[in-house]
Amino acid sequence: MNTFTIYNAKSQFSKLLSRVELGEEIIISNRGVAVARLVPVENKRSRSRSMGVDRGLYYIPSSFNNPLPPYL
Repeated sequence: MNTFTIYNAKSQFSKLLSRVELGEEIIISNRGVAVARLVPVENKRSRSRSMGVDRGLYYIPSSFNNPLPPYL
């Protein structure tokens, strides 16, 4: 992990984001005290999704779309 002051982080923000995108963690400090940490976001789309995975687990009766009985 690399540490940058607020001033340096502001002046090099796009470069820091590029480094974070590659997996690096960056600490931002103010007067020697760490105040923030830039970390990469987990990519939720990386999981493989497949159509029809739940096929056969659920049953929808043929009467599902029939009109409801009159309200009493």
